[in-house]
Amino acid sequence: MPGPFVVPVHGDVDLPKKVDVVVIGGGIIGCATALELAEKGLKVALCEKGGIGHEQSSRNWGWVRITRRDPREIALMAEALRIWPTLAERTGRDLGYKRSGIAFACGTAKDYAEHERWLEYLKDYQFDSKMLSREEFEAMTPGFNLPIEGALYTSADGRAEPQKAAPAIAEAARDRGAHVLTECAVRGIETKGGAVCSVVTERGEIECEQVVLAGGAWSSLFARNTGLRLPQLKVKNSVIRTKPLEGGPEHAIWYDGFAVRKRQDGGYTIADGFRNIVDIVPDNFRYMMDFLPALGVQWKALMLRFGGRFYDEARLPNKWSLSEASPFEYNRVLDPKPAFSLQDQALANLRKAFPVFEKAEIAQRWAGAIDVTPDAIPVISGVDDIPGFYIATGFSGHGFGIGPAAGRLMSDLVRGVTPLVDPAAFRFSRFSDGSKIEIISGF
Repeated sequence: MPGPFVVPVHGDVDLPKKVDVVVIGGGIIGCATALELAEKGLKVALCEKGGIGHEQSSRNWGWVRITRRDPREIALMAEALRIWPTLAERTGRDLGYKRSGIAFACGTAKDYAEHERWLEYLKDYQFDSKMLSREEFEAMTPGFNLPIEGALYTSADGRAEPQKAAPAIAEAARDRGAHVLTECAVRGIETKGGAVCSVVTERGEIECEQVVLAGGAWSSLFARNTGLRLPQLKVKNSVIRTKPLEGGPEHAIWYDGFAVRKRQDGGYTIADGFRNIVDIVPDNFRYMMDFLPALGVQWKALMLRFGGRFYDEARLPNKWSLSEASPFEYNRVLDPKPAFSLQDQALANLRKAFPVFEKAEIAQRWAGAIDVTPDAIPVISGVDDIPGFYIATGFSGHGFGIGPAAGRLMSDLVRGVTPLVDPAAFRFSRFSDGSKIEIISGF
């Protein structure tokens, strides 16, 4: 099943001989990193094995939220909320961004208390986030038809269009001198004296002093070929897009059984707000001990499934020569089949909450592969063992909204300047230095 239509970005024809930084991966994280670096005057090549934004960066819900974030991400997300309103003017393009608010409805008194406690994490930030009573929520959400205790609502949260955002940012990076190379897989990195000196792509070699790996669900495989152990798995989330519908909510809503947000075209993006599918693949066994704590916390939300994906990934090599075709050249776009049952149940739940959605017509279905780390927060970090090599991956379903700030933080690290926020929680070494991997449930 084809994925969502993404605004096309036509890649450059010529491969540059030498740049300062090569960014691997044309999702929103890689594009934002490339834009930040290019704006600072560095020569950048953005290399994408397929098309810009064709994987999870165009397949997510389109939420831009600080609400219910993992506390370790809040400072970075606060910066993202400041960046998003500037992007249309900065890029000269429409990203579909709107500050429309997001509400997390609470079905029980226990849910209400948990959401109320979460507000403590925002007390040092200047954002309007508050608990609403049932009456207040119903007043701002006409047509809602289920009993609730109240809701956590943040007016500063919003939405943007995933099919437009990464392409707009990539084109803006090119406007500032970056090379944008599509259908150009990076096979691996070359080092000299232990430090990065170039990358080898399917179209040839690019000399550089620094490389940023922002490959999303492919990052762990790429890292493995460089001799690095990056514990990361894929989780499948399935999404429905409806045709334009009058009378639905303006703000995004999460509730038990569905998540919904209005689209720029007047339709809605709908998904199950809780459950996701995990295809059992060899990496599940490779990283089993890393993910056991997370499985113990999140097991109700994860639907384990054994199928053909296991054999597809079992055939992938763990090592390959840079003179031969890499796995990335055989699968340009990760396009998993959506879980129709989860989608249909989410829509049914939404229709119970909002009878107006009985009129909703499904325009498209798709699924995406979310790159997940054992503690569900990203790696945004340099690699101590390979000077000049940086990783930005594992955003665990939170990458779209936080993407512009993650790109700025990575740019700071690459340039060796004071970072936007303290990056300690996102260090790559936390998986190997004996640190306790902390799982904070509910985010």
